[in-house]
Amino acid sequence: MEIKTYTQNIALSLVVALFALSSCKKNSSDTLLTNKPVVEAYLIPGNNLSVKVYQQKALADTTTYGAALTGLSISVSDGSKSVKLTESASGTYTYVDGSFVSSGKTYTMQFTYAGVNVSAATIMPGKPQNFKLSDSVFHVLSTINPLYADVVRGTITWDNPDSLYHLLVFKNLDNDPFYISYIRSNNKPSFQINTEQAAYHNLVQSSFNYYGHYQVILMRVNKEYINILTTNISRNSQALVNEPTNVTNGLGIFTAMQTDTLSLRVTTE
Repeated sequence: MEIKTYTQNIALSLVVALFALSSCKKNSSDTLLTNKPVVEAYLIPGNNLSVKVYQQKALADTTTYGAALTGLSISVSDGSKSVKLTESASGTYTYVDGSFVSSGKTYTMQFTYAGVNVSAATIMPGKPQNFKLSDSVFHVLSTINPLYADVVRGTITWDNPDSLYHLLVFKNLDNDPFYISYIRSNNKPSFQINTEQAAYHNLVQSSFNYYGHYQVILMRVNKEYINILTTNISRNSQALVNEPTNVTNGLGIFTAMQTDTLSLRVTTE
């Protein structure tokens, strides 16, 4: 299922930030912080439920993940039904029934680690509605003109009457995408934009760095996801602070999201 594939790619960049953050602490007296488990879970309707749990990393540890925490008994409730997850790999606990995760429910996770109850809760947001592109083809100007840098050349819209949080992901599908201009500083074919609580995003002449075919993915996410995504992790040793988390007696994130996808072709004018 494509939803699983591209959300895993997006989650990977968040994981790097998440575990870099999990090595930070306020001060040396905060001894409890160093023994907290790190949780990583992204609930998506139709996908099997998966929760990963790791040990917190040390500041000097350069690996992406800490050591996996095995042998835990993890349960997740949707408010009316509670299920027990099975350890399918070291530190990865799953429930193989895609129908368990659905819209409009509050999911609560809990387990015991080192004699302490660890828990987290998240609300499954509704699926984005009326996700539209003003045109399925985006024409890039053959010559970059600074005078037209902010001129809107396309618009992406969706319904958002409740001012919910959204991310736009532009995933380039080409094996060898062609670079538009070396003048531009960002050289990544695929990228994401935090639209915050808006209901639209404007495309301008510098929106893309590569020609080609794109998936435009709208992710409706919760505040806990945005908190970690937008946290500045470029801290020096004199300014370490606790990272954002929605896990009680733990670190990391337990969150839910929904997505919709459109196709876009970027070509010359």
